[in-house]
Amino acid sequence: MKKIIELKNISKAFDGETVLDGISLDIHDNEFITLLGPSGCGKTTTLRIIGGFEYPDEGDVIFMGERINDVPPHKRHVNTVFQKYALFPHLNVFENVAFPLRERKVPKKEIQEKVEQMLKMVMLSGFADRRVNSLSGGQQQRVAIARALVNEPKVLLLDEPLGALDLKLRKDMQQELKKIQKNTGITFIFVTHDQEEALSMSDTIVVMSEGKIQQIGSPTDIYNEPVNAFVADFIGESNIVDGVMLADYRVSFAGHTFNCLDTGFGKNEPVDVVIRPEDVDIVPPEKGMLCGTVTSVTFMGVHNEAIVDIRGFKWMIQTTDPVEEGAYIGITLEPDAIHIMKKSKYSGMFGDYSSFSNELDELSNPDEGEEA
Repeated sequence: MKKIIELKNISKAFDGETVLDGISLDIHDNEFITLLGPSGCGKTTTLRIIGGFEYPDEGDVIFMGERINDVPPHKRHVNTVFQKYALFPHLNVFENVAFPLRERKVPKKEIQEKVEQMLKMVMLSGFADRRVNSLSGGQQQRVAIARALVNEPKVLLLDEPLGALDLKLRKDMQQELKKIQKNTGITFIFVTHDQEEALSMSDTIVVMSEGKIQQIGSPTDIYNEPVNAFVADFIGESNIVDGVMLADYRVSFAGHTFNCLDTGFGKNEPVDVVIRPEDVDIVPPEKGMLCGTVTSVTFMGVHNEAIVDIRGFKWMIQTTDPVEEGAYIGITLEPDAIHIMKKSKYSGMFGDYSSFSNELDELSNPDEGEEA
């Protein structure tokens, strides 16, 4: 796949505080790539540097082989859809979408054809004469996307564009955006702090923290093979426990030795062990590899979410089996449920559910507008 954008050792600071710390990233033609991370990780700044709204302190932005560090936004083949859609309230839907074409003095007949084509693509064919302030949030977002695409940019930047929508509409629009990207062949660069959005939409996910790229990979790779405790915790739920790699395919943690699929670690090397909650099987205590007491159970619709105290460490287990608070249970783990990671600066910071609650989880991930 052809490289369309290269970021080379990009650094950026605001008021002496480093926001981006020497990041490098290749973005390819016809790729849906997501910059994912918590508030303040640097993802929006990265997007703004690509769009020309910020300039890097160090490093280069290469667009189709040319350095564009000093090229202003309107001269880049890049358009942006912001969280606040920035539509013109005095213009109807047709004129909002037509605006970039009229600025370029495109012939009237071509404007008519292109706007109609875009409105059809975003499923707003019957809305051309409607005032934008009479539309729902999801409809306004579609207008903003149509306006951004009508100029046929090489790259579309999307800065948390689904943040203002309710849950059901957000899920619907995730599918629509992916479909639009495939139909147009335009490279989409999407910014979000929502891991579910990233997993469901992306060809490539770039996980960021503290101004650095932690991992780049497909959704499957990022979920199944996280490189450190930060990535494992940020992408879905994870139990992350201290372990020791005894030998290839053998790891010890929580007082038991397990078979695993990992190799290449030193003998008796301390490691982080990741077990996803859905990969834990509940069995009677006498059949368990590990045993513990259920401290809470939350019904989640499709499954139960149980917090289990195993040797003082609180595990999360997701199961369709009935389970009761206070029960003493056993658990078993298949070798492919165990993922071994090298120790990192994030070791010991994540993966214990002692203080977990869904409310706390929501509070730690508020919808936010502008951020680093």
